[in-house]
Amino acid sequence: MDFEFAIWQMLYLFTSPQRVYRNFHYRKQTKDQWARDDPAFLVLLSIWLCVSTLGFGFVLDMGFFQILKLLLWVVFIDCIGVGLLIATLMWIITNKYLVKRQSKDYDVEWGYAFDVHLNAFYPLLVILHFIQLFFINHVILPQWFVGYFVGNTFWLLAIGYYIYITFLGYSALPFLKNTVVLLYPFALLILLYVLSLALGWNFTGMLTTFYKYRVN
Repeated sequence: MDFEFAIWQMLYLFTSPQRVYRNFHYRKQTKDQWARDDPAFLVLLSIWLCVSTLGFGFVLDMGFFQILKLLLWVVFIDCIGVGLLIATLMWIITNKYLVKRQSKDYDVEWGYAFDVHLNAFYPLLVILHFIQLFFINHVILPQWFVGYFVGNTFWLLAIGYYIYITFLGYSALPFLKNTVVLLYPFALLILLYVLSLALGWNFTGMLTTFYKYRVN
C-alpha cells in the first residue's frame, strides 16, 4: 500500500482537488480502470475517522463504552453504510441520465462512484469531526448567535466541499454530460444556511444531541 501517495491525495483534496482526479485519468490510461486499486486511502481515512470520533467522545464527556458505541455507529453506519448508499445512487443516476451515449465502454464504475464519495467525505470529516472540536464546548454549544453562526458555517464549508469535490469527480469523466447539475444543491445549501441563522438553528447542537441519543 502506498501511504505516501494517499497522504498526498488527502492534502490536495483541500488545496487542489482537480490534481487528485488527474491521477484517476492516469490510472485509466495505465490500468484501464477509473477506481482506486490501492486501499491505502481507505485505511488512512478509517484511521482519521476513528481518531476524530474518539476526540468527539472526549469533548462530549462520554464514557469508554459510549465512545466505543459511537465509534461503531460512525464507522459502519455514517461512513460505510451511508457511503454505499450514496455511491449506489450516484452510480445509477450518472449511468442513467448523464452518460453521453449508452455503451459498456461508457459506464461509470461503481468503485469509482465510491471513490468519489470517499474523496468528498474526507474534507467534510476533517472540518466537522476535527477542526470543529476545538470550538464546540466554549463557542458553538452555548445558546448565542456567535455559536450557531460558527457551527453552521463549519457545516456550510463541509457540505460545500462535499458537493464541489463530487462535481469534480464526475466532471472528470469525459463520457458524462451536464455534470453541472451536480452543483445545483449549492443553492439549497446556501438557502438553508441563511434560514438557519435567521431562525437560530444550531446544526452542531443537533448533531451532538443525536450522538448522545445514539449511545444511551
